[in-house]
Amino acid sequence: MSTDSKPNFFSIVISVLAALFGVQTEGNRQRDFSKGHPGIFIGVGVIFIVLFVVTLLLIVNWVLP
Repeated sequence: MSTDSKPNFFSIVISVLAALFGVQTEGNRQRDFSKGHPGIFIGVGVIFIVLFVVTLLLIVNWVLP
């Protein structure tokens, strides 16, 4: 993908996941800040964090009787 183009939904998801794990590349970070809309990244990030917390709660409730 070119660094000059606006990020699509798939690249936004990959960027958010990489940022959550702390392995985002500098080129992608620059593209996201220059071409992307911050609200979309914040929204996708919040959705992934909520899914993560719900998954942890389900696993804990499944493991503990």
